[in-house]
Amino acid sequence: MIKGKNAVVTGSTSGIGLGIAEGFAKEGVNLVLNGFGDAAEIEQIRAGLASKYGVKVIYDGADMSQHEQIEAMMHHAAEQLGGVDILVNNAGIQFVSPVEEFPVDKWNAIIAINLTSAFHTTRIAVPYMKSKGWGRIINIASAHALVASPFKSAYVASKHGIMGFTKTVALEVAEHGVTCNAICPGYVLTPLVEKQIPDTAKARGITEEQVKRDVLLAAQPTKQFVTVEQVAGTAVFLCSDSAASITGTNISVEGGWTAH
Repeated sequence: MIKGKNAVVTGSTSGIGLGIAEGFAKEGVNLVLNGFGDAAEIEQIRAGLASKYGVKVIYDGADMSQHEQIEAMMHHAAEQLGGVDILVNNAGIQFVSPVEEFPVDKWNAIIAINLTSAFHTTRIAVPYMKSKGWGRIINIASAHALVASPFKSAYVASKHGIMGFTKTVALEVAEHGVTCNAICPGYVLTPLVEKQIPDTAKARGITEEQVKRDVLLAAQPTKQFVTVEQVAGTAVFLCSDSAASITGTNISVEGGWTAH
């Protein structure tokens, strides 16, 4: 049972992160939401989750590229909720470009948000988890943590890095009742994916519909986008008693992509 536990979900004002946050709220988990967006819309999301599921929900707009803001968010979460039991490192950005044209500032931003932010949240969450003898760290990686695609050098590098980080942390906390795993989704039709479609079309010289059919879903044997609910359900499972011995690994939710 995870009812009454406290979770921090980064990048949770939309897309996969919001889906995971709602999945936890349904189970009675108190939440820290994080991400960018319209203030009124975020407040509506926060209040809606709290009211619908009867849990405590707070919002922190920490910029995941700034370690001082990440530290403040994590300590604030612990103070407001009474600890951090579940950490979901979901925040991520994407940029598509041939490597020789890849903007340096885009590379740095992707590595900072997709990879380095998980280090900062984890290093602060682990002591809270150890003190309780229970904790769940879930890193939202990608099928791109296991395989590569062209024109996504920074994203693929960051996700491969997350997989290595996941394994290392799992080994360090294994005797403390804490697990650390990565979920590797295939393509989910989130705002992040939708934004990269025009750039991919331009880079490859094809239409946006061709990008969806011949690029995004070409690798997924199911020929269907993964749903937010499927990823959220996997995250909830990893926090269950049944998953207590699952650690240091990845769970692929990608329609058979990496079975090739």
